Amino acid sequence: MKKTVLGALAAFAAVVPGICVAQDKPPLVTLELASTFPGSMPILGTAAHELAERVKRASGGEVVINFHEPGQVVPGAETVEAVSAGKIAAAWAGAGWFATHDSAFNFFSSVPFGPDIPEYLAWMYQGGGLELAREMFHAHNVHNIPCGLIPAEASGWFRKEIKSPADLKGLRMRIFGLGALVMKKLGVVVEQIPPGEILAKLKDGSLDAAEFSLPVMDQPLKLYEVAKYYYFPGWHQQSTLFDLDINLKVWNALADRHKTVIELACSDVMINMIAKGEAGQGKALKELQAEGVHLRRWPAPMLVEFDKAWNEVVADESAKNPNFKRVYESYAAFRKSYALWRFMGALQ
Repeated sequence: MKKTVLGALAAFAAVVPGICVAQDKPPLVTLELASTFPGSMPILGTAAHELAERVKRASGGEVVINFHEPGQVVPGAETVEAVSAGKIAAAWAGAGWFATHDSAFNFFSSVPFGPDIPEYLAWMYQGGGLELAREMFHAHNVHNIPCGLIPAEASGWFRKEIKSPADLKGLRMRIFGLGALVMKKLGVVVEQIPPGEILAKLKDGSLDAAEFSLPVMDQPLKLYEVAKYYYFPGWHQQSTLFDLDINLKVWNALADRHKTVIELACSDVMINMIAKGEAGQGKALKELQAEGVHLRRWPAPMLVEFDKAWNEVVADESAKNPNFKRVYESYAAFRKSYALWRFMGALQ
């Protein structure tokens, strides 16, 4: 049947100029990709599969991305490290997962009390953020391509209701990025672990609280089985960027048309992630309430304490890390210049 169809198309192509018949052919480029997130995870995990599918289609099969689950090739928390070391060609991750090298990498994932999606993209693409990120990543043999973006996250799951800053002292919490440094200022014992390990640690008592992501992404983790208090807003991650990280030598060796296909596919995946991230949260929240989850908004005094601690983190990190100071100054200057537009252009 396939030969018959191809034969008919070939005959049609002979009559109509400009028609080409696609033939199956081996890929010219194969990129092995280690993911930080399980491929079945809503939005964040499935996006990596969508990326692979788009790259293959747009390149006509010339570029293939082979997805590897966390732990199949390298542990989920070490994917960018593996790309840097040349152990694997690519990673699906976020810059914050590379922050053990330099705390400034966190700025290219998410920032406490930071910008919403439009402002974050404006700083990254028009305000110098991406240039700073590329400079830092290239020094570690990694080429980063912004490839995913999600809206404001939940602030976290807690075993008990938090009524004052005193209730945070001594809590053991899984929390990501710069938000973890803020929580440390408030007496929280923090750790960063992959999502698949969170529930077990809550169940065995080695964690008292945890944050991960959006409600629709938190829901499958079933953290509500142990922690019933679910806090908002996600002051620590008002928007969060994710990257396709490619070994710099591998990236430089790619043909320009293949680089362009990958970049365009990432842009398309990012748009889809934003839409999914905004669309699914109401349903997820209602379903979580049906499981007995108590939705809570932080009262203003608590947000003031978080903000105060964040400013202390900025001062501390800027004093000891020149890169942090440099990136923060770029970020802060852009936000200052953007502030009038934010105030005048948006409904408050």
